[in-house]
Amino acid sequence: MAKAPAARSRNNWGDELEQVLQEALRTIKFGSVTLIIQDGRIIQVDKSEKVRLRKPEFIDGGGI
Repeated sequence: MAKAPAARSRNNWGDELEQVLQEALRTIKFGSVTLIIQDGRIIQVDKSEKVRLRKPEFIDGGGI
C-alpha cells in the first residue's frame, strides 16, 4: 500500500528542515537561529551571526 502524498511531503519537509537546522547550528559560533512560523508551519529559518573582536582598543572607532 502506497503512502498518502500528504504524509510523504510532510516527511520530506521534515528532512529538509532538519538539514537546514543542522547546517545553521553547525556553522554558527556566536549569534542566533530564528524560526519564522506562518499559519502554524515553519516557513523560513534565519541565521544571524555575530563577529567578536579580540582587540577592544578598536571598538571606539579611533582606527577608522
